[in-house]
Amino acid sequence: MKRPIGLNHLLEITFFAPNLIQLGETPYGKRVIANIDGGHFEGPNLKGTVQGPGGDWLLIRQDNSVQMDVRVSLLTDDNEIIFLSYQGLRVGEQEVLNRLQSGKKVNPTEYYMRTLCRFETGSKKYAWLNSILAAGTGERYPDYVMYDIYEIA
Repeated sequence: MKRPIGLNHLLEITFFAPNLIQLGETPYGKRVIANIDGGHFEGPNLKGTVQGPGGDWLLIRQDNSVQMDVRVSLLTDDNEIIFLSYQGLRVGEQEVLNRLQSGKKVNPTEYYMRTLCRFETGSKKYAWLNSILAAGTGERYPDYVMYDIYEIA
């Protein structure tokens, strides 16, 4: 029996990452580390702030597409800590990726930005997050990154 996959909106999250560390060209592509030092999130069952330290270990491939590898701590408004990790991909036409890379504002409909997310927590209240997988759609702006994250039901 086939069961279709459903999506339930989990949260919207915004990251601020003003400091970039440029590692330069590596055998795998151009490596950039984005220091995530703040942000906020909110969804039907949880709300809070993004806590440092956290980061995105970006790999810019030869075609200018970007592989994301993110790890951050979330502090809920009721003082519980949740670890969020995800890997993602941002792809698009070369001209669009070049504009994104140069820090320009680009309409999110012009590129594909998706993530696969996992959560980890010792909180009893949010223990259900340990047992789900999530996927997200992202938007990159000059000063922040925003995602809508959905539980894969």
